[in-house]
Amino acid sequence: MVLNFLKAGYEKVKEVLSRGQAFLGLKLRELFGKPISEETLDEIEKVLYEADIGPSLAGSLTELVRKEHIRNPQATPDDYLNLIKKAVTALLGASSSSFKESADPTLPTVILVVGINGSGKTTTIAKLSHYLKSQGKTVMLGACDTFRAAAQEQLDIWAERTGVSIVKGKPGSDPAAVAFDAYQAAKSRGCQYLIIDTAGRLQNKTHLMQELEKIKRILGKNAAEAPHETLLVIDANLGQNGIDQARVFHQFTPLTGIVLTKLDGSAKGGIVLAARQEIGVPVKFIGVGEGMDDLKPFDPESFAEALLGQ
Repeated sequence: MVLNFLKAGYEKVKEVLSRGQAFLGLKLRELFGKPISEETLDEIEKVLYEADIGPSLAGSLTELVRKEHIRNPQATPDDYLNLIKKAVTALLGASSSSFKESADPTLPTVILVVGINGSGKTTTIAKLSHYLKSQGKTVMLGACDTFRAAAQEQLDIWAERTGVSIVKGKPGSDPAAVAFDAYQAAKSRGCQYLIIDTAGRLQNKTHLMQELEKIKRILGKNAAEAPHETLLVIDANLGQNGIDQARVFHQFTPLTGIVLTKLDGSAKGGIVLAARQEIGVPVKFIGVGEGMDDLKPFDPESFAEALLGQ
């Protein structure tokens, strides 16, 4: 069932990546159909770079093409595409959408969700709640963004729509105190998952990171392993700016996974590769639409096929 879900989901991913410039495979196939020269290799590297995969990876993939051409001058466009697909899949590693769960099944698994305002964090939490509920899990939300206007109200609306419980604090209250109350409530009600929303004021990095650290410390006092997962939500359209955000968050609050949202817009898809190579954190989910079912567990091989149009 999970495999069928992934394959069905990646038909949507393939459709999304086939729009406009995002369909990397079409551009590469056209270039691979030309004689492989230094000029062609420069064009290949440019196309890869423009797909948001980052300069380092664009260069290394182009070098793979150069070496393959020297080894096998008769290589076909399919040969080169399969070479890149294999390298991309290896870089992304095995599927990692599963969560590290609480060692004690009677205690909730805590997922801390971070990201700047406007990244799609709130709707991602709603979709993640829906995804977990579809697997028969019980979910509670902790509304720990107590400073942004209407943040708790928005999460409250999503909690009602998805049919999950929520713990809120008063506007301006201590986010760590809300996290503590949320954990205690999830524990007492026997919820299997607690998803914690956080503030996203990256422009005030020091204060934000201190706040996140305090939340993590409070959660850790409730359960030594908590939070079990720390997920960063990134708008896929931001390209390299999204990678820079990831570096900042990872520096202050080590991440266990990334969720890429808004891949249904103008995003080129290569940011998935850049995130993995430059930050070393796996992509766990990708958002490919507005629907509640449009948050997809990340499957490296299927994604590589969708990205390269195979």
